[in-house]
Amino acid sequence: MDIEALYDYCLSVKGAEATTPFDEVTIVMKVMGKMFALIPTDVDRFSISLKCDPEKALQLREAYSCVESAYHMNKTYWNRIWLDGDMDDDELKRWINHSVEQVIRKLPKKKQEEYYGKAEQ
Repeated sequence: MDIEALYDYCLSVKGAEATTPFDEVTIVMKVMGKMFALIPTDVDRFSISLKCDPEKALQLREAYSCVESAYHMNKTYWNRIWLDGDMDDDELKRWINHSVEQVIRKLPKKKQEEYYGKAEQ
């Protein structure tokens, strides 16, 4: 997946917004005000850092040579995936969606219901 397709896919996530809180070249994708992806753009080799279930994070690092613990992030929960590696686009999209789910599940129940569109009871 190239960087433009990655950016477009992240923005296609329900409620996603692209922000640059750290600098002008690091895109932080957020949903409900919380970060689900970090994309540096001033590099020769593109990557995305995604939040991940801790057990799955380790499994991904073992399964793919393009996955490693994320630089400057909590390595228990965040993986960096190199876009030029051995992960295909559909799998990468699956892990982007997983990251969004990990972020949403940490929100209060009312916010989760708001995001998923559940009717209040």
